[in-house]
Amino acid sequence: MGKDFFAHETAVVDDGCHIGEGVKIWHFSHIMKGCHIGDHCNIGQNVVVSPDVVLKKNVKVQNNVSIYTGVICDEDVFLGPSMVFTNVVNPRSNVNRRGQYVKTHVKKGASIGANATIVCGHDIGAYAFIGAGAVVTKEVKPYALVVGNPSRQVGWMSEFGHRLNFNEEGLATCPESKEIYKLENESVHKLA
Repeated sequence: MGKDFFAHETAVVDDGCHIGEGVKIWHFSHIMKGCHIGDHCNIGQNVVVSPDVVLKKNVKVQNNVSIYTGVICDEDVFLGPSMVFTNVVNPRSNVNRRGQYVKTHVKKGASIGANATIVCGHDIGAYAFIGAGAVVTKEVKPYALVVGNPSRQVGWMSEFGHRLNFNEEGLATCPESKEIYKLENESVHKLA
């Protein structure tokens, strides 16, 4: 564990973690053994990061988030306030299912809104946008905008977080970055 990070005096950081440079860990958060926290991550208040979780560079975790074993978040992921991941499909109090954790991979640049729930085993595509309160029960495509319980796709988002409106040729322009996106075969990609 390096020393080039900040942890509030009420935070608990277990031995055996990798904490990157410039990381900030705020009040009452617990970073458990075996975690990998990449450079410049920000861990809000009252966050639990369970053993062996991987948060790559520049992940932003807002207050009251639970990130359970089996979760990998790529670079630039945003986890909104009080969102939660699960890691067991069929939990029971009297049945020990340690070692049966199901993995969930959140790809680069994805955002997950406040109070959303990600049911384990359903990966989130790059730059996808999960609306507040959504319950994700299936894979989410790159750039997809999903909302509701259970979640359903209602559109597409740019890398800058703006809803994309495609013309008859399947092209859309992000109003902020001016980058152009193409919709074809029910998938979106950014044009070079």
